[in-house]
Amino acid sequence: MNITPQKRVLIIDDDEGLTEPLQMAMEAAGYEVFIAHDGNEGLMKIERDAPDLVLLDLVMPRRSGFAVLDSITNYKQRAPRVIMVTGNSEPKYRELALDRGVDLFVAKPYHIEDLVKAVNKLLKPE
Repeated sequence: MNITPQKRVLIIDDDEGLTEPLQMAMEAAGYEVFIAHDGNEGLMKIERDAPDLVLLDLVMPRRSGFAVLDSITNYKQRAPRVIMVTGNSEPKYRELALDRGVDLFVAKPYHIEDLVKAVNKLLKPE
């Protein structure tokens, strides 16, 4: 019997109004979900919980999304996939994020179903 381990998704966003419905949608899609409300907590959970993918806000207290992203790309072990999700959709931020290695840049507001599809695509079995 071949049992595929559940993929892990970490949501790093300080807006609880967004994290809660996103967590419910990701869990409904079959993912194990963790939440962090600032960049420092997010980095701690990346180390501890080894997510397969991180949904990362850009503007947060204590450590910005770019600072978290820089730490992730220097991660010693297997780095998770990263989708940057932000209300700041200026082209320069998109370029900076893509240059720093994000897999996808998504502007808020977004449709949760579209974000779930993007996660599914990035985490599909190899």
